[in-house]
Amino acid sequence: MTSATGWTGTMLLRPGLMVLTGEVGITALHAHHTVQIMKSESAFCIGDAQGVIARCQAVVIPPNTSHRVVEGAASATLIHLAPEAAVAALLCPEPADVVDVWVRHGAMFSSGPIGMAAIVAGAVEPDRGAWHPAVRRCTADLPGLLADGPVRLSELARRVRLSESRLAHLFSAEVGLPFRAYVRWLRMQHAMRLFAAGRTLTEAAHGAGFADSAHLNRVCHSMFGAAPSQFGQLRLVDELGDS
Repeated sequence: MTSATGWTGTMLLRPGLMVLTGEVGITALHAHHTVQIMKSESAFCIGDAQGVIARCQAVVIPPNTSHRVVEGAASATLIHLAPEAAVAALLCPEPADVVDVWVRHGAMFSSGPIGMAAIVAGAVEPDRGAWHPAVRRCTADLPGLLADGPVRLSELARRVRLSESRLAHLFSAEVGLPFRAYVRWLRMQHAMRLFAAGRTLTEAAHGAGFADSAHLNRVCHSMFGAAPSQFGQLRLVDELGDS
């Protein structure tokens, strides 16, 4: 049985990827743009927005799908994978908002050829070479702009010499996510990195470009169903399996 908060262990962060390994705690109902994979040797309980709860050992949840962890696991691996990753579509071939489908995809993942190590080792990067040059430049520039506060699409459009509406269309079509949602995910990931590295919540919020710690808290609740302080015992690692 896990504690009410849970969330102890290690956290690996890379572009388009977050891997939590250790104790996974409960969450409120939430949704995020990533594909979520959770696997444990012991059973945990996952619930959907309709209130249906399933007990399982593996689950794959599609992007932008409301869910909650009803009962966590003492030892699990949880992956957040950017939906633009080449392997993402293979993990959820039947996007749905019902828990039974997520469990079925989890069983397919557990018995299939795509393992945790394969995802972490390099299956996370999309083929950016096929993207429009303007989108490639935007995604390359964005991480360096986060701490400066609001990131304006109009300014990026000026840099790449496109209209704002044209850039917005290209970005959503090629990245698979609207510009604002993509920036919000980058901010959240960077804030988690700063917090795990020992910064205070306020320092992490400002360092990632949030207005304040309350703003960070609201976004974290909406994306992960928990306050950022609940992830404070996670230790940042550079490789999966680091001790």
